[in-house]
Amino acid sequence: MSNYRNFKDYHIEQLRDPEDAKIYLSVALEDYEKNEDIEAFLLAVRDVAEAQGGMSKLAERVNLTHEGLYKALSENGNPQLNTMSKILHGLGLKFSIEAREN
Repeated sequence: MSNYRNFKDYHIEQLRDPEDAKIYLSVALEDYEKNEDIEAFLLAVRDVAEAQGGMSKLAERVNLTHEGLYKALSENGNPQLNTMSKILHGLGLKFSIEAREN
């Protein structure tokens, strides 16, 4: 029997920590700014949602339908700013603005 753990399980376990989730999403957002890869950012949000009880619980917390939440965070999702703000709020996070480094 192997002592190795499934990476996805380990990853989700780590994202249960609010500080780790914040850092993970911050890095994903920085990557989005560099590469415009919205799919990677939305995957990161889905990972944090899974770590915090799943998409169904998040949908309830943010008062969105399950279908609406899944659509917003899907690979082809393009959520509006107010939807993304609700989702982040439901995850215990918020947007912030910083000056760009030159």
